[in-house]
Amino acid sequence: MSPEIVVAVVGAVAVVMAALITALVPLLFRRTRGAVEAEGAATRDALTAMAARVDARIDDVRDDLDEVREGVAHVREWQAGHDAEHLLMGQRPPRDS
Repeated sequence: MSPEIVVAVVGAVAVVMAALITALVPLLFRRTRGAVEAEGAATRDALTAMAARVDARIDDVRDDLDEVREGVAHVREWQAGHDAEHLLMGQRPPRDS
């Protein structure tokens, strides 16, 4: 066989293989579409459940933040009263470093 014929045969085989691959990909996607839709429904359900858990956790954190804010307000009230006591006694309140 001459080199031109070998090159032509290899080229033809490559073209046929490319056409087969191109044709098989959509066929494979059509066959798996039903399975993907079923898995998609399961994924959506799992994401909905996860969103509910995240929302519950966010509410817990907000409740914790409310408690911290109340504690900070209490400390500020105490500090204001403490500073007022020092002013009434004629002393300067201690400076924060």
